[in-house]
Amino acid sequence: MGRDRPARPDPRHHPPRSPLLGDPLRLGVAGVPGPQAQAQRSLDHQGVTSPVFGVAFPPISHLFEWPELLFEGTPLAVNKVTLINIGAVVLILGFFFIAGRKKALVPTGAQNLAESTVDFVRNGVILQTMGPSGLTWTPFFLFLFLFIFINNIVKVIPPILMPATGRMATPLFLALVVYVTWIYQGIKHQGLGGFLKSSMFPPGLPKALYLLVTPIEAISTFLIRPFSHAVRLFANMMAGHILLATFAVLSASLWVGQWYAVFLPFPFAMLLGVWLFEALASFLQAYIFVVLTGVYIGGSIHPEH
Repeated sequence: MGRDRPARPDPRHHPPRSPLLGDPLRLGVAGVPGPQAQAQRSLDHQGVTSPVFGVAFPPISHLFEWPELLFEGTPLAVNKVTLINIGAVVLILGFFFIAGRKKALVPTGAQNLAESTVDFVRNGVILQTMGPSGLTWTPFFLFLFLFIFINNIVKVIPPILMPATGRMATPLFLALVVYVTWIYQGIKHQGLGGFLKSSMFPPGLPKALYLLVTPIEAISTFLIRPFSHAVRLFANMMAGHILLATFAVLSASLWVGQWYAVFLPFPFAMLLGVWLFEALASFLQAYIFVVLTGVYIGGSIHPEH
């Protein structure tokens, strides 16, 4: 009595205000004890982990974003992805240099592997998409196939465990190279008018339908085609990398001296299965990319096919 007291907040008349920009975020972590949850909040505040069912998963950015090693802050900055790209080129050149040093009548070792790879690209890609006239493109398709395959397969090879094609820059660059080559060859062999006609005016349609078909063909051919060519490779490699990381984290979290370690074989078996599947997918995605490249370039050179 005799002293003013502050009015107590009434939740009906004084509801909690909306959080303002910069206010600390209150995050509840389900399934873990209080001290562990507090530690987890501290890690989340630093952007280290993301808890899911009490298991600490690394953020997606930690799987694909790598620190710059050389020329930091410049357009020529070098990171892990750049090193993988450079290593793939060096590996391809070194492999064929070693394979070509000794030309035996009966190939063995590196020479046998090199000739088998050349025959696969020649018979399985070029002859199927461009015909005998496309054999002059063998070096281009051979390098493209091996470059993509190496950049894919390193995601299952320790200690790299990162597909360079899991970043959009590499697939986009390759798709743009194919796109420019396709347009150049089309104009070279058909002329500008003939190339545009074969690309946007499918033969055999009633003339009235061209008002509808031509815009669709133009958008599909000149805009969607290079984008889908790049995204197909990028999305498959990114998804596979996330799957491998997911089952690796699950297996590591169960590698403990607790009763729930009995569940370790299940995620570990899935990890092995995904590892084998991604090794196969690395080959298939490289093959699909070069087959589509052959279809595009072959169609610009021989539109009648």
